[in-house]
Amino acid sequence: MTGADTYKKIQDDDFAERYAPLVKRIAHHLMARLPASVQLEDMLQAGMLGLLEARGNFDANKGASFETFAGIRIRGSMIDEIRRGDWVPRSVHKNARSIAAVIKDIEQSTGRDARDTEVAEHLGVEVAEYRQMLMDVSNGHMMDFEGMGVTEDYFSQGLSDSSQTPLEKIQKEDFRNSLAGAISSLPEREKLVLALYYDEELNLKEIGEVMGVSESRISQINSQAMLRLQSRLKDWKK
Repeated sequence: MTGADTYKKIQDDDFAERYAPLVKRIAHHLMARLPASVQLEDMLQAGMLGLLEARGNFDANKGASFETFAGIRIRGSMIDEIRRGDWVPRSVHKNARSIAAVIKDIEQSTGRDARDTEVAEHLGVEVAEYRQMLMDVSNGHMMDFEGMGVTEDYFSQGLSDSSQTPLEKIQKEDFRNSLAGAISSLPEREKLVLALYYDEELNLKEIGEVMGVSESRISQINSQAMLRLQSRLKDWKK
């Protein structure tokens, strides 16, 4: 069965109709920080396929609600679709790696948060150019925890997963603790942007209205926060 046939099949399913609003909400949330080349219809189709996968793989005994589990699968399916498009220039990936490395070097040597001016200086660019690099990273690169080699399933499986060895369970718990610590240590503005985006599920424009700055500035802050987290958790592997 092709992707189109599968999509048509689950469109007729009462189950799909019940969870279609969840798929749409996640799609619009992602679309708010993606370029115009990404089509909403493609995101919705990928999300519906993720929903179907979630129905087949859900295990109520693992503790998570179906909606939580499905949301993770839906978003992951959409992100996979975006990445298959391969529209991110190599320079964007290179800049993201360079910024994360510079932030790590500065913070290790100073013992405090790296400032925009310091990162720009180390990169050999003006602050305005550095912020444009952050914009390019945000617009052309999915800034999420998968950038640290951690899939969203990593957070959904839970420590009670019987397929994990005792060492894997300890490592997962240690990573969660390290991630929580890294997030709590972010500059307040970056921490607020992440909270509003991931916890409150506001889009970048709405966050800008809350914080009294432009949508583009929020995009820059979001990119910098995720790159800062990547630099602080660089040694962790999935």
